[in-house]
Parts: sequence; C-alpha cells; structure tokens
Amino acid sequence: MTVDELRDYCLSKPATTESFPFNETTLVFKVAGKLFALSDIESRPMRVSLKCEPERAAELRESYRAIQAAFHMNKTHWNTVTSDGSLRDSFIRELIDHSYERVVAGLPKAVRESLPLSSS
Repeated sequence: MTVDELRDYCLSKPATTESFPFNETTLVFKVAGKLFALSDIESRPMRVSLKCEPERAAELRESYRAIQAAFHMNKTHWNTVTSDGSLRDSFIRELIDHSYERVVAGLPKAVRESLPLSSS
C-alpha cells in the first residue's frame, strides 16, 4: 500500500478529514475530530499508526513483524503497520477499518448517530 492508496482509502470513510497538525509530513486522518490514522508521508516503506482493541493489538504484534507498538502513542491501543510487502493490502485495509470503527464506537451517541452511514 502506498501513501496515496492509504489517503484514498481513509478519505473514503464517512465524515473523515485529513490535516497536518504536527508538521508538514505527518498526515492525520480523523472522524468527528478524533484521530484514527496517522502516517509520515515521507516514510518508505509506508507506515501508518492505527488504533486497535488492546488484546488484538498485542496479538498482532506477536504475529506480524511488520506490526509494532506505535511510537509516541499509547502502546496499549496503537500499532504502527509497515507496508513492507509482508502484509496484504486487504489486511491493512481491515486494520484501518478496525481503527475507524474503534474511534466511532467511542464517540458520544449523538455524534455517532449524526455521522453519514457511508461516503457513497
């Protein structure tokens, strides 16, 4: 997966915004103002930090060399996924979906209910 493919996929999620709040190379994706993915656009191979259910986060780190605890993030909830060819793009998209869904689930009910059901 490339940064452009990451960007296209994240932006296909309902109510997603993108910005560079930290510096000119760290691309951040948010839903309803809450971060669900971030990536250094200059990183090669592409890396993306994603939120994850804590038990699953630990299991993924144990199972895949390309998945590590996210630097500068809460290690219990965040993994960095490296697109080094060892993971299928479809699997990376599943991890993005999981991150997005975790963040949406944590939003107040009124905010969740105001989100569009899909971006199409």
